[in-house]
Amino acid sequence: MSGGMIPGLMMDEFGRPFIILRNQQEQKRIIGNDAIKSHIVAAKNIANTLKTSLGPKGLDKMMVSSDGDVTVTNDGATILKLMDVDHEIAKLMVQLSQSQDDEIGDGTTGVVVLAGALLEQAEHLLDKGIHPIRIADGFELAAQCAVKHLETIADSFPVNPDNLEPLIKTAMTTLGSKIINKCHRQMAEIAVNAVMAVADLEKRDVNFELIKVEGKVGGKLEDTMLVKGVVIDKDFSHPQMPKELRDVKLAILTCPFEPPRPKTKHNLDVQSVEDYKELRKYEQEKFASMVDKVKATGATLAICQWGFDDEANHLLLQKQLPAVRWVGGPDIELIAIVTGGRIVPRFEELTSEKLGKAGLVREISFGTTKDHMLVIEECENSKAVTIFIRGGNKMIIEEAKRSIHDALCVVRNLVTENRVVYGGGAAEVSCAIAVAAEADKISSIEQYAFRAFADALESIPLALAENSGLSPIETLTEVKSRQVKEVNPALGIDCMLNGTNDMKQQNVIEALRSKKQQILLSTQLVKMILKIDDIRSPNDGM
Repeated sequence: MSGGMIPGLMMDEFGRPFIILRNQQEQKRIIGNDAIKSHIVAAKNIANTLKTSLGPKGLDKMMVSSDGDVTVTNDGATILKLMDVDHEIAKLMVQLSQSQDDEIGDGTTGVVVLAGALLEQAEHLLDKGIHPIRIADGFELAAQCAVKHLETIADSFPVNPDNLEPLIKTAMTTLGSKIINKCHRQMAEIAVNAVMAVADLEKRDVNFELIKVEGKVGGKLEDTMLVKGVVIDKDFSHPQMPKELRDVKLAILTCPFEPPRPKTKHNLDVQSVEDYKELRKYEQEKFASMVDKVKATGATLAICQWGFDDEANHLLLQKQLPAVRWVGGPDIELIAIVTGGRIVPRFEELTSEKLGKAGLVREISFGTTKDHMLVIEECENSKAVTIFIRGGNKMIIEEAKRSIHDALCVVRNLVTENRVVYGGGAAEVSCAIAVAAEADKISSIEQYAFRAFADALESIPLALAENSGLSPIETLTEVKSRQVKEVNPALGIDCMLNGTNDMKQQNVIEALRSKKQQILLSTQLVKMILKIDDIRSPNDGM
């Protein structure tokens, strides 16, 4: 090796180092604008898939899993979660929708459509020779301008527990595009009443942990109800136990009703009938002792996380101590919160102070299959509520759960920040006009990005008009010109053909927080995508 060579590097005969990439023959590398355009194509494909699901007349998607499970939904986050995407940028779009769902709970379709439209506009600017960094910076400035404009057009929204009508109308806006809009108002009322039951209006806080959504196949969607308490998918452990208990004291146990096993590696050999009888007597004494310990505290109902055998069950019936077995961890925690009880891991630690209290525990049966469920109501901490959804099949119940979740999130957002903008694309059109006007004041090259951002914002009302069977360009042009003439930011797309474009009259309302989050999240993602100019991955992954 010559003195000038670097140790550890392989050189050719001219002293140049070899550059070795693992599996180089399987790698495909794209750099520069080609890479950015590859991202844009992937993102546009995802956005175009979701675009037809936007708005009250949006279409549903049927997703079939590898196991053959069928999901029918128009919830953007769910569609993307169930889509099998390979492209890295497509995966980012899935995460974008998921983050909107986690943070706000509504607008999961709109945020992806807006991101796709921004990237489409960015492609035109790249073709004009504008550097991607200048485009990204221009988009960010335009997003800040749009958010400031939203603040100026937002209206204050009354959140009054004595007058829930405005909240119900807002929840109805959210449910307008869902499969459950046949019982539109009923579902909106359930969502509003559930949130108001657990809301702390002084602190402007809503604890979603206290709202449980349960579903059971059978009955109609109209049979859905709100229970002021907890519904658990269990029944009393013995069919002869009473089906209704009043002024209940609950022992919440995470220890099983069974004799302790010897905690050793040795076996227990039973060699004679006397030994067996002695063992049996020991087990019976242990069972009786456990039940007596629970009874001694004054408990009138035992909720047990684990199961117990027929002997223990029979003994519980004899001693007149109703019990429920195999109650899961989350349910146990919720019961403890609702009843004010303590979860007890050992019988020795059970005292009367640790018992939970409930006014009524009843077993309900329904449907032709006579399914049973337990309802715990009239509790001291009566804040916890359960939305009990009924439906003809599992698919409808799952979609109803997603729809109710969206409505709950919207009402929660209004409780935490009671400012709203108007839907139907009205806010987007108003922002587009404001951003385009701001572009005229900019002398730098960012003005192109501003105008492109304004065009991208118009993709939402365009998609709403198209999905409603209207002529997209004509409808949008009319609404834009009227907004400028009448200085009315509440004018949007009349998707339901009610005869007026004024979304204030139609009560089509969206939380300001949701709209701001949509614009900011989609802009952040687009900015990140425009800054990636190098991809290297196996051929089959592209």
